[in-house]
Amino acid sequence: MPSSLRFLLALSTSLLLSACGTSLHRAPVEDRNPQQPRPAAEAASSAASAPEAKLPPGAENAGKPGYYTVKPGDALIRIALDNGQSWRDVAKWNSLENPNRIEVGQVLRVVPPGVDAAAVTARPIASAPKVEARPLDAKPPVAVASVPPAAASAAPAAPAAEEDGLAWGWPVAQPVSAGFDEQRNKGLDFSGKPGDPVLAVADGRVVYAGSGLRGYGNLVIIKHNNTYLTAYAHNRAMLVEQDQVVRKGQRIAEMGSTESDTVKLHFEVRKLGKPVDPARLLPPR
Repeated sequence: MPSSLRFLLALSTSLLLSACGTSLHRAPVEDRNPQQPRPAAEAASSAASAPEAKLPPGAENAGKPGYYTVKPGDALIRIALDNGQSWRDVAKWNSLENPNRIEVGQVLRVVPPGVDAAAVTARPIASAPKVEARPLDAKPPVAVASVPPAAASAAPAAPAAEEDGLAWGWPVAQPVSAGFDEQRNKGLDFSGKPGDPVLAVADGRVVYAGSGLRGYGNLVIIKHNNTYLTAYAHNRAMLVEQDQVVRKGQRIAEMGSTESDTVKLHFEVRKLGKPVDPARLLPPR
């Protein structure tokens, strides 16, 4: 065989072996499958950098006696009424800059700081200077009508009943038109004419005078002691201001039909915030 042919055969054999050797040493392929779990250290680092869920104000007090957790549709005036307090006090105890802004899940103190919620006792209301009445719904203040001195000092002739040191009287002279019912009517209703006088049933202080509680119209709420509140709804005019001290039999409003189909007074008694039948407290006629 000629030497040139032998050289070509040897060269071809060398190239073939070189090509085969190269195919046996492939570079490793990186697996980028997203289904593969991340290393524990990487997952922990990611969790630590994620923002924490923000808890509502006061959440650490949820479920404790003397605290209330805000539910959808709640308003501060309703929370205060249901817990036998002034909405201003509740706002102050919870440092609420805007009492119209509370959030679902927020936990509010509804008893005075330092007071045992299970040991609240009845105490008389002391005198205090009057302040301007401002409804929670930020509507213009309801005009307060002037009351003749004789009307303000008038008291019903009926004998008084005693309950927790309070001498109770009737809020109007008219008979009851609808009685107490725990489910449908949380007080007593009295029919009447526009302008008929509405009287305070006992000594106390006005803790609300406005129209911020839906369904009650122009509403006056009086706190008599740490046990009892009374509420007077649907008034045509309110004759007292918030924080004003009133006396039993004092004319506090005029009967009307605000947020009502008829002229009437809706009257409630709240004992530690819970509705009770006023007929059990009011004296015989």
